[in-house]
Amino acid sequence: MAPEDTVEEARERTEEAVLEETGEVKYEEGFTIKTVIGALFIAFIMLPGAMYLGLVAGGSLGPAAQWVTIVLFAEVARRSFVPLRRQEIYILYYVAGGLSGVGGVGIAGGPFGSLIWNQYLVQSPQIADLARDIPRWVSPGPNSPALMERTFLHYDWLLPIGLLILGEILGRFLWMGAGYALFRLTSDVERLPFPMAPIAAQGATALAEAGSKGESWRWRVFSTGAMVGLIWGFLYLFIPIFTGMFLSKPLMLIPIPFLDFMSNTERILPAAPTGLSGDLGSLIIGFVIPLPILAGQFVSSVLCQVGLNPILHRYGYLPSWKYGMGTIQTQLATSIDFWMSVSVGVGVAIAVIGLATVAKTAIRMRRTQASPTLRRTLPEGRGDWPLWISFAAWFVATLCYIIISGAVLDWHRTMLFWIIFFGIVWTPINSYVSARLIGLTGQGVGFPYLREATIIKSGYKEMKVWFAPLPMYDLGYFAQRFREVELTATKFTSIVKAELLMMPLLLVASFVFWQFFWHTSPIPSPQFPFAQKMWPLSAQMSAVWWTANRSSGPNFLMQALKPSIMVSSGAAAFTIYGVCVLLRLPTLFFYGFISGYAVLPHFSIPAFAGALIGKHYFARRFGTTQWTAYGPVLFAGFSCGMGLCAMLAIALALIQKSVSYLPF
Repeated sequence: MAPEDTVEEARERTEEAVLEETGEVKYEEGFTIKTVIGALFIAFIMLPGAMYLGLVAGGSLGPAAQWVTIVLFAEVARRSFVPLRRQEIYILYYVAGGLSGVGGVGIAGGPFGSLIWNQYLVQSPQIADLARDIPRWVSPGPNSPALMERTFLHYDWLLPIGLLILGEILGRFLWMGAGYALFRLTSDVERLPFPMAPIAAQGATALAEAGSKGESWRWRVFSTGAMVGLIWGFLYLFIPIFTGMFLSKPLMLIPIPFLDFMSNTERILPAAPTGLSGDLGSLIIGFVIPLPILAGQFVSSVLCQVGLNPILHRYGYLPSWKYGMGTIQTQLATSIDFWMSVSVGVGVAIAVIGLATVAKTAIRMRRTQASPTLRRTLPEGRGDWPLWISFAAWFVATLCYIIISGAVLDWHRTMLFWIIFFGIVWTPINSYVSARLIGLTGQGVGFPYLREATIIKSGYKEMKVWFAPLPMYDLGYFAQRFREVELTATKFTSIVKAELLMMPLLLVASFVFWQFFWHTSPIPSPQFPFAQKMWPLSAQMSAVWWTANRSSGPNFLMQALKPSIMVSSGAAAFTIYGVCVLLRLPTLFFYGFISGYAVLPHFSIPAFAGALIGKHYFARRFGTTQWTAYGPVLFAGFSCGMGLCAMLAIALALIQKSVSYLPF
């Protein structure tokens, strides 16, 4: 079997598992009055809860908000004899994810959360000397009446709020333009399977079928997964959160996020992160991702992290690692010393291989007298739009970011070069590499500390460079978002309408609730214990980076990027690809292997075990085709059950925290 054939087969299995197996797929509108009501519910009921949870306990509603919302609305609609269609359910899922997500600084509650963080920075005693240099387009000064009165309703906020709103608009132009183009390239032309996309699609389909008269296997499998998720969520999440309300140290039956064995193995395997994830989801995900991918990740992860790290340590390539370090510290140290440089070389190799594959596909299409354009596989009624609109949206947004960044940095020559390079060259290439990996393995690629390294290397000394909106993004994930929409037979125009609703709704709700919380109590303050404890630490860690470009001595970050390792790792990636082609190994195995070097064995081992259990037990019991369809639905149900259990625990914690801080 040729390597390319395995990709096409994985694509076909994915489509058979989600879309109707007979008849023509009919794309329908998912944006209706029901989804509008759902968006209002999320914005004005769920959003303040997410904000308060983040300030008090440092948590995020995350997937819980998505599944709780759609389960609630699906049940209400069913009892009202107007069941939701799967298109409506998916758009609810999509809107809930957009409204309940965290902002750029990791603060839940919409875009105004970043301004709350900025106002803290300019008043933070931990960075008093640096705070004076924070520009006024980031936040008003510490002596501004806007901060003294704790209100956004002051003219000193006009410029920061204006830039915030402009960033929200440009961000949507950027991701929708580039995301759609990447989807057309990786899904329509390359026919990549996107193994993680069916999870949301199958969950929406199962919930939609639950409200119909003829319930199918999807609802039964979804319910089974939900019950498993509820039980495991009780053991894994509910008990620690609940006991943490009363005990100084929460009771954890299963360590979070994983069991760390390094203290027992560091003498035998120095610098090798050893452990095992305690989350059952790490095993169940193996039911979804194709076995060749997980096999490649497993081999690469164990070979590099457990086998190669001790050798690198012995020969002095990992000087930052010390005995006594746990998994997290070990991963950070080995990444800076070695694997960060590997990621750059491997990323470039993947980009070149991907571009060569696209060119090969175009040549093959010409030889078979097929149209080489991206129009060849457009389904009728999917809601597509001309590609030039997407390219224009991306280019206009990028150009605006370049102009804004250049203007706020006084058109500094070196920084302007990097701004243009990242906007026009780096972001498209990096996004394509990430989209292609997500399409094949379900995981993207990252280049850690690249932004920081660029700023330090540029020689720009002023503080404002750290707040400038440099146009360096990974937009690859959004290709999967369009694939999810396609798998639910939802018109693409539905998410355009959803975004047009979400942006003003999120801005208004975020403004109102952050204004309320901030005006009633300073943030951080004893009323918000997590913020009071952790925000000063985050400010201090940020200050370490902000002073790095002012230092005249050697910088550890620039020392961490080693050209020789970059070149060697890139050459190794090309060699491994050639070997896989010669041995006729599946292409999916190669991409799993090439992306697995950075995956902790804690997660690659249970995922691979799940894939083996699925193939050698469940597939034999239910049949390969049927089990392929069951996997995503089971995982969606499991996520729903975990989310519901986490939501209950969070609600109890919020009540306890609220009562404990009342003045009477």
